[in-house]
Amino acid sequence: MTTPRFGKRLCIAAIMVMAFAAPAASAQSAQQMEPAPAKAGKLINIGDILSGELNAMKVRGGKRGPKTATYQITSEARRLPPPSGLCNLETGPETFQLVITSEAQAAQLKSRVGKEISVKVDEVACAEDVGQMSEAVVTKWSVVTKQ
Repeated sequence: MTTPRFGKRLCIAAIMVMAFAAPAASAQSAQQMEPAPAKAGKLINIGDILSGELNAMKVRGGKRGPKTATYQITSEARRLPPPSGLCNLETGPETFQLVITSEAQAAQLKSRVGKEISVKVDEVACAEDVGQMSEAVVTKWSVVTKQ
């Protein structure tokens, strides 16, 4: 015959089976609804226009160096020309650091922080140094104004 504890044990066992089965079922449905992998962005060549939102960051140079403004463009994913390739990314870089070589370039960018900007790319490479905050670095560029 059954004891009064048998019903309680059976109920607890049923609850545990349902508790362990529910996450497995939801994980299977999540795998089925997973989006397709992103496609690689279009190739950016020398002379092409790169457009996106301009961001400014303060970066400290060296251990105790002064903080300097660093600018980057957040854009759609773009592939880089060989030999840089994809910068070890599946879709190509989305953030491009603009290297400032003069005070005039810094002044051009300072007034456009937080806005859409377009630059003509003359030289681009993958980020390799520790201090670089972007996936790719644009070392030679010029601002393109809308007409």
